[in-house]
Amino acid sequence: MRSITCRLFLFVFFSTSSAFAQPLADSTERLVDNLFQKWVGNQTPGCAVGIVRGDQLVYAKGFGLANLENKVPITPNSLFYMCSVSKQFTGYAIALLVQAGKINLTDDCRRYLPWLADFGHPITVQHLLHHTSGLRDDISLAEFYGLNLDGVLTQELALQILKRQRTLNFVPGEKFAYSNSNYVLLAEIVKKASGMPFEAFADSAIFQPLRMSDSRFVTHSNELIAGRVSSYEPVNKGFKNATQTVYTLGDGGLFTNVIDMARWISNFFRPQVGDQQTIGLLTRPGRLATGQPLRYAMGINVDDYAGQKRFLHNGGLAGYRTIVAIYPQQQLGLMVFGNGANGEVYSTIDQLSALLMGKKTAVPPITQVAAPSPQPVEIDSVTLRRWTGDYIAADGYRLSITLKDERLYLNGSQALTPQSAQRFYLTNRPNVNYQFEVDPQGTPVGLQLNSPVLAKPMELAKIRQSALTTPILDTYTGDYYSDELDLRVRIVRQENELWLLSSRHPAARVSWIGGDHLYTDYGFMHHLLVKRDAKDQIVGFEVNSGELMHLPFHKQK
Repeated sequence: MRSITCRLFLFVFFSTSSAFAQPLADSTERLVDNLFQKWVGNQTPGCAVGIVRGDQLVYAKGFGLANLENKVPITPNSLFYMCSVSKQFTGYAIALLVQAGKINLTDDCRRYLPWLADFGHPITVQHLLHHTSGLRDDISLAEFYGLNLDGVLTQELALQILKRQRTLNFVPGEKFAYSNSNYVLLAEIVKKASGMPFEAFADSAIFQPLRMSDSRFVTHSNELIAGRVSSYEPVNKGFKNATQTVYTLGDGGLFTNVIDMARWISNFFRPQVGDQQTIGLLTRPGRLATGQPLRYAMGINVDDYAGQKRFLHNGGLAGYRTIVAIYPQQQLGLMVFGNGANGEVYSTIDQLSALLMGKKTAVPPITQVAAPSPQPVEIDSVTLRRWTGDYIAADGYRLSITLKDERLYLNGSQALTPQSAQRFYLTNRPNVNYQFEVDPQGTPVGLQLNSPVLAKPMELAKIRQSALTTPILDTYTGDYYSDELDLRVRIVRQENELWLLSSRHPAARVSWIGGDHLYTDYGFMHHLLVKRDAKDQIVGFEVNSGELMHLPFHKQK
């Protein structure tokens, strides 16, 4: 199957032609084609690719199949679900309403959403925009309702879930933590401030003026969408259907194609909707309460590539993989939309960037200057043995330190080199180090992990180990209830194993790993931290698992 091109649209993108946009040279077009040859075939999903220069769409092609069952090819007109690429449109809707004086970024969002709980700390509109609110992710929370993404999560259900929330992952402004809940609520703020449904405002304020006639926010799975691309994921040597089960608004919800998205990209260069101030507001990164700058703006990341400023966002759900990159200084926009759950869609953006910005290689080399390794010291085996054991972070991340042949190892395989009696670094990565911590009596109580990939050091507590006995297991049994989820679970002992039972989920094995830390077979509530009162009696547990923190369950009497 050959790639499908929309040539009639090339170079006649807007009614007024751009003097600065030049068509792709034939040699460049062939190089771009070659990047996507792996998606050319009669039996595979594929992708749609678009390149924008100024106000012209200079490349628009489809590769592979939009529908495997009926052998429908992907074209530049094929409609893809945009996943989180939708967020920048929500951000722009907010920016337009800010300029109209209908929204203030520093407003407490309860001004627009009075039904939202008072968390003891105000959550502002800009907290939502920059993912610094502390709100838990609605898609993660939906799994507690038994959806497990097999049922459909609608805007209405997401709002019901968020209305029950009474606690946060962290104090607003303290951290950056990506959460789809933020943009679900922003869509509701647009609805309140504009006086019309979010999808109607997006259509009238953005899509219609930009002549994005094929674009729309879809609110339910039963809507008919002509030209919709089907979603697939690999299985064995073929593919299976990957059903889209999330139909929330603001965080996602947008269906569009290469041709319409090109109009949106061009609006960054010569605004037809809003102005350069609107674009500036959309692309201004946020800050934490400490003043620490973020890369995330209003639904779009701001970074650089090869010294050029870039606006970037990707998305993924079911088999859809989408990414859009905009280079404002180059007046260049790139997009790749896939339907086969292929993560390579994301990496093609840098390859395209390299080709179109004059790089000699498809993927520019990264020059790294190796930092000098710290000077190692000799530590006796008695001291080394003190640090052995298991350590756990607040979110359930766990690591193990073992001693073998007079040397410490991380998770049994990665050697640690001593820099001092309490500080060690990874032998093969000297910029990653572990500082062991002790209490006033000198007893090891934890460690601090320092790594360039972490925004701040990670604190891990040493897990207290003791013999596993039936009486210990029995202390954890009982009924637990979460008001925030309206969910009751029961922990029972069957012989020498604990099990977690729920009316919404299959039974899950519970593992005791020491101290008051429990692990379950549920991916969405993998780590449970048991809570005790002043008399050392168990009063409940918190779910501290990845993106979900401090979600309380109270033990029932």
